[in-house]
Amino acid sequence: MQLGMIGLGRMGGNIVRRLMKGGHTTVVYDKSEQAVAALAADGATGAKALEDFVAKLETPRTAWVMLPAGKITEATIEALARLMQPGDVIIDGGNTFWQDDVRRGKSLKERGIHYLDVGTSGGVWGIERGYCMMIGGEKAVVDRLDPIFACLAPGIGDVPRTPGREGRDPRIEQGYIHAGPVGAGHFVKMIHNGIEYGLMQAYAEGFDILKNANIEALPQDHRFDLDIGDIAEVWRRGSVIPSWLLDLTASALAKNPTLGSYSGFVEDSGEGRWTVNAAIDEAVPAEVLTAALFARFRSRKDHTFAEKILSAMRDGFGGHKEPNAGVTTKPKA
Repeated sequence: MQLGMIGLGRMGGNIVRRLMKGGHTTVVYDKSEQAVAALAADGATGAKALEDFVAKLETPRTAWVMLPAGKITEATIEALARLMQPGDVIIDGGNTFWQDDVRRGKSLKERGIHYLDVGTSGGVWGIERGYCMMIGGEKAVVDRLDPIFACLAPGIGDVPRTPGREGRDPRIEQGYIHAGPVGAGHFVKMIHNGIEYGLMQAYAEGFDILKNANIEALPQDHRFDLDIGDIAEVWRRGSVIPSWLLDLTASALAKNPTLGSYSGFVEDSGEGRWTVNAAIDEAVPAEVLTAALFARFRSRKDHTFAEKILSAMRDGFGGHKEPNAGVTTKPKA
């Protein structure tokens, strides 16, 4: 199949490369001419402007927008919609707020344009590992574009099958789900990221306690000089708390036991805040997720080793770099 991609950053470019490796054709556009040229050299069809991009897509067109959530995504989808025709499909694969999807989906439907929101997890490793996708939109459209999603998904791999799931949608075991109507995909991805906050915070605090087990305030016979890199590694093997996040932590500690290259300034994505707001709207207690979000706010004023662990994990899975200087409380989507 053919897919158009707008936004060729860390994830957009790699999604295109994975699709081409799987035999699909792509049309690409980005404000960076160098990014377009790099993918064109790999076999994509480059476009010089949005009008050129749309003109090079086969009908019914499918355009995937992979840009930071907010004004740039909103403006791009609106401009794209003016150029597209009834029956075409626009996909937002970024970290958009799900209520914006619902509004946008209704507006595009009035023009006869289909809209899918695809919560995409995989970070910078997705080109190799595949992308876990949570999709919202019309079932018929999702089914028609299944070859695209199947190619991007990680596949069942070596993850053991869950007993009792026989006869269920086989796509789930491949790593992608049609979660529901427009908005459902990004809602599920939002909660995914909220849980991610809690998991990361638990690891970070645990390793901080281990690191401080040898402080002078403790009685001499209660002190332990622990190698936390070794502990991270042993927990990866047979314990009940292994995860990709632990893998990334172990890797970071093996390279630099003190994590000296990180300050401990930890940004938060919009999705962490939206998750807490959803919990408030639903009157659902979410103490861990809320505390994890607030811990990131505090990290911008007082850095600890725990925050360095968080920074290392964010860098590991998403290539998120710490700000060079200054303090910000504005969420980074």
